[in-house]
Amino acid sequence: MGNLTATRPPQPWTAPTASDPVAATLRLPGSKSMTARALVLGALASGPSTLARPLRARDTELMAGGLRELGAHMSASDDDRWLVRPHPLVGPAHVDVGLAGTVMRFLPPVAGLAAGRVTFDGDPHARTRPLGPLIGALRTLGVRIDTPPTGSLPLVVLGAGRVTGGEVVIDASASSQLVSGLLLAAPRFDRGVVVRHQGPPVPSAPHLRMTVQMLRAAGAAVDDTTPDVWVVEPGPLTGRGWEIEPDLSGAAPFFAAALVTGGEVTLQGWPRSSLQPVEQLRELLHRMGGEVTLGTDGLTVRGTGTVRGLDADLSDVGELTPVLTALTLLADGPSRLTGIGHIRGHETDRVTALAKEFAGLGADVTETPDGLEIRPRPLRGGTFRTYADHRMAHAAAVAGLAVPGIEVDDVTCTSKTMPEFPALWSGMVTGKN
Repeated sequence: MGNLTATRPPQPWTAPTASDPVAATLRLPGSKSMTARALVLGALASGPSTLARPLRARDTELMAGGLRELGAHMSASDDDRWLVRPHPLVGPAHVDVGLAGTVMRFLPPVAGLAAGRVTFDGDPHARTRPLGPLIGALRTLGVRIDTPPTGSLPLVVLGAGRVTGGEVVIDASASSQLVSGLLLAAPRFDRGVVVRHQGPPVPSAPHLRMTVQMLRAAGAAVDDTTPDVWVVEPGPLTGRGWEIEPDLSGAAPFFAAALVTGGEVTLQGWPRSSLQPVEQLRELLHRMGGEVTLGTDGLTVRGTGTVRGLDADLSDVGELTPVLTALTLLADGPSRLTGIGHIRGHETDRVTALAKEFAGLGADVTETPDGLEIRPRPLRGGTFRTYADHRMAHAAAVAGLAVPGIEVDDVTCTSKTMPEFPALWSGMVTGKN
């Protein structure tokens, strides 16, 4: 008999509207990017590692699950402290990547180091996310991979227990993760790796800097002094303790709420020195009318109630595009966001999705090849589709602060990086946080 308990479609979520300036002090979950990298480095190290205050969400649990499938020992019973014990990597194994770019790009190089067959697949849309340049690079470095003609998921890595390594040329203009995936595993390659990027600029440069800094913190020798060239020497990685910062991209909608409502939001636990692009976010929010300060109580954003238009190249911080787009719709003048063609290959085509869904609420949004042009005008309520993309839900929530009646078709997609989002957001708006 078939399954009689069909999955119910998610119930729409009405984005709460703010009647007063928000005033909230929050402690948000850890950085997805840092958690993912620390898990990989821990699994490849010569001794145990711990992650303090990691992110527990779908993407990071998929990463931990994939590494566990490959043989690493993971203990995540304590939400605030995860333990990683390296162990010989072996197949056969199956890695579910879900819709996580980090998993589909960071773990195939690791699988090349495993002895045995490792299969990869994930959610249907994962098969459309850019992966071809990484597959080609791994083949050049000596890894056997079987893929469909499209050069995408599902794929099979026929691990030999070692990877020769060496020099490779790659076009990483679709995603910096294509480079990070090679670099993270490279210390375990026989010859390390020299990665040369050729093509349009690599987006999300701060994420590449995070990869390099975390590799060095784990004992790897990395040379990134030549633009678009990364050299990682072969050698052991050291197990260590990782202090995971709060997630900056996850904090962006909460900071945006301060601007929209003329309120104040403080994110607790923010470090004095960050691996994330906090300076870029500080500048963007300042240009839009916010005041950003770092004090002993955390990172605080204050708004005046007036949001200014923005003309900005977001190529380094494309993850912020959905939230910034929502802010520009509520601004006092037109905006132009450029340098974000690469986010068409994220969880959904974010450029098209943002233009389409906000137009459905009455917005004047023009899609360009690498960005969006926004001319503010009054918005109305209506259904806002997320396309299973957590950042789309964040954008709808920000707009909903000022526009009553925005119905988000599936807010559960925020579990990808912040399962607590709906409760935290509603608590902030109602003053119950």
